[in-house]
Amino acid sequence: MRLTERHVALMRRDIKDEGGPPSGHIPMTEDDYQRVMGELLGGMTEGAAFWIFAYGSLIWKPACEVVELRTGILRGWHRAFCLGWNTRFRGSESAPGLMLALDHGGACKGVLYRLPNEAVEANLHKLLEREMGFKPASFPPRWVSVETEDGPIRAVTFCIDRKSPRYITGLTEAQIADVLSRATGSRGSMAEYLHATVDHLERLGIHDHHLWRLQELVADRIDAAYPTEP
Repeated sequence: MRLTERHVALMRRDIKDEGGPPSGHIPMTEDDYQRVMGELLGGMTEGAAFWIFAYGSLIWKPACEVVELRTGILRGWHRAFCLGWNTRFRGSESAPGLMLALDHGGACKGVLYRLPNEAVEANLHKLLEREMGFKPASFPPRWVSVETEDGPIRAVTFCIDRKSPRYITGLTEAQIADVLSRATGSRGSMAEYLHATVDHLERLGIHDHHLWRLQELVADRIDAAYPTEP
């Protein structure tokens, strides 16, 4: 990889989290989580295992207990930096971040995680708290069918709502790289987010050509911004 831990270290900042919900959003309540959980669990086949399909940070930070991992392909959706603008966790007002979500079209190779059968609800709750902090949801959960070597698996994943004001489209790879090479927030930089995602995908034998080009472009931009750093 062209993008390394050295680049990630150069973008590290000590930033206090003082942000709030994105404009037009409010925090989710416990009633909201219970409603969403009920809808998702109601879509399960009786006796079936509960799987989640991870395509971004959930690959390297699942946020809940998982007991099995498989890789698979989701048709009809592709991994894209289309969720913006993040001015809190991995960005700021002066340099907002751009997060991954699944957008319509194409296909996405990702990771399937199975939740423990005896604790599905507790772990699903943790997952929703992580991915759905605010409402209305910009990338709501939905059931999808993922192709694996052992046959199709129904799983829950998070797909962008193209009607959301947080949906960002039309950016070139160069423009996306500009964003990812500058943005840093209270949870870290977009360079760290990209590095961890590409690194874990590669370890799993998943080569995402778009992300691979982006990590090269982001590394070039950080090198240019810090030419005297060892």
